[in-house]
Amino acid sequence: MIDIQHITKIYDGQKALDDVSFGVSQGEVVGLLGPNGAGKSTLMKILTCFIPPSEGEAAICGHSIYDDPLAVRREIGYLPEHNPLYLEMYVREFLQFAAGIQGVKNTKEKAEEMIELVGLAPECNKRIAQLSKGYRQRVGLAQALIHDPKVLILDEPTTGLDPNQLEEIRSVIRNAGKDKVVLLSTHIMQEVEAMCTRAIIINHGRIVSDDPMAHITSQQLTEKFHQVTA
Repeated sequence: MIDIQHITKIYDGQKALDDVSFGVSQGEVVGLLGPNGAGKSTLMKILTCFIPPSEGEAAICGHSIYDDPLAVRREIGYLPEHNPLYLEMYVREFLQFAAGIQGVKNTKEKAEEMIELVGLAPECNKRIAQLSKGYRQRVGLAQALIHDPKVLILDEPTTGLDPNQLEEIRSVIRNAGKDKVVLLSTHIMQEVEAMCTRAIIINHGRIVSDDPMAHITSQQLTEKFHQVTA
């Protein structure tokens, strides 16, 4: 459902991505790992049609990022790294607004469903500006899920969460991965072990490792990360 073929992205003569190709199927939760500046966020921005690649092609659920970007966006739920939110809005108000933008019917009911799903009930009557970073991440995840997309693209979704919140959000993402495609970036190996079925490591814009997680621990993944990114 995600098909990436020979994607290259060049900024000012430097390759942020260099001939990247891989696919992700329904039911997979893929962790995208790499040092800062490796190209993870750039790839996610290309897949969400936020920026174009310099070369190559990608498709989401059969829709080309070139030929039908609106169809691509309809299939995707996206949580960017910096999680843009309307801070002056109340949590419930914002989620109803997000549902309406996505063309969801029964926006009030869907907002309540998301509030329960991501554990926002204790804070749902507050303005977003009053929330901690962890709860803002939950709001961002809720808006990414609210239209029941086939593909979730999550850029560091667990940033700012405390240990209790981590386990709750891990559970939400694992459950989403049962019938969706999930591509997430993180710097935390334990997160990949806890949530992902597969780990892809990018270094200097190239894929240097692509492994199933069935028989790999976070410690082994950490060791491999050091080996391939040194």
